[in-house]
Amino acid sequence: MTTSTRRNETDIQGFRASAQLSAALQQVLVDMIELHLQGKQAHWNVVGTNFRDLHLQLDELVDFAREASDTIAERMRALDAVADGRSDTVAATTTLPAFPAYERSTADVVDLIVTRIYAAVATLRGVHDAVDAEDPSTADVLHQLIDGLEKLAWLIKSENRKV
Repeated sequence: MTTSTRRNETDIQGFRASAQLSAALQQVLVDMIELHLQGKQAHWNVVGTNFRDLHLQLDELVDFAREASDTIAERMRALDAVADGRSDTVAATTTLPAFPAYERSTADVVDLIVTRIYAAVATLRGVHDAVDAEDPSTADVLHQLIDGLEKLAWLIKSENRKV
């Protein structure tokens, strides 16, 4: 006689995010949405030397942040957490500094955007350990976002670097 290792269907449930994991991912979500919006604001209003190169780099950042926000929101939904990307929620809860209005020089935009990228990375790093403790799979997503954002920051800030 063999012993069955089959589980009972009623005992099987998917992994669900705790309130803490949901809150951590929500903070990442709003910061990625805000980074996307600020990158677009900079993209539309940058002027000066190396305009075209920076204009195109900002589009790369915008695409990355937009895709990151979608990845985070979909991960939240996969874990039965509710994603809130409404504009009033983003404005009220983002940790990124506000982006100034009007035209900005390329040199200023480089510094402004790199600061915001690092602010977003700080959010990712700030929630990482708690996320990793609860859900290493989601922490892997955060790793990829950190790697990508730090690479973009390096590429963009190199525009202003003098040697």
